[in-house]
Amino acid sequence: MIQGDLFSASPVAPPKISSQTPLVEGLPSIIDVIAQVSTRPRYAFMVLNLIARAAGQGGKAGPYVLRQGQAVRLRDWLCDSLAPMAARDHKRAALAEQVRVELAGQEQLPGDPDAASRLVDQVVLERVRRSGRCNVSRAVSELVRAGLVRRHYEGWRVDHHNRGARREAVYTLLPDTMRALGKA
Repeated sequence: MIQGDLFSASPVAPPKISSQTPLVEGLPSIIDVIAQVSTRPRYAFMVLNLIARAAGQGGKAGPYVLRQGQAVRLRDWLCDSLAPMAARDHKRAALAEQVRVELAGQEQLPGDPDAASRLVDQVVLERVRRSGRCNVSRAVSELVRAGLVRRHYEGWRVDHHNRGARREAVYTLLPDTMRALGKA
């Protein structure tokens, strides 16, 4: 099955950015490269910045990030980190109300208002995370195309370039990117 929203109706070749693009100016160079490649450059830059914060010494982030002493999948951590950006969005409020109505219709909404609110928030977070993972993947694909990040998958049995079979994404900042972000 093909996910239609991943492919545009009229194929437009993305600009070719060499993975050897010199990032001599630091942050302005990164912003310029992202602006050439990305359909949502601000979002892609936020994702790159979060990857840089999660990355260790070698520039590798993932497959898990420690949050409050608990291992969380990298993409889930990125989604959760970006979720507050949309917290005031009217769509988020409408989604919360829709979830509340659905749970009440299925008689799964607790009688206690605090417990009901927590349950609604949990279901909304799961739905937002599901769509956010797709958004993060698109942004990372643009960062890979820009030559700023390398992506591979690690997990069950063997490392593999394809996802699936309980493999999780790992993003590695390239050396020039690390220097431009001040991480090297």
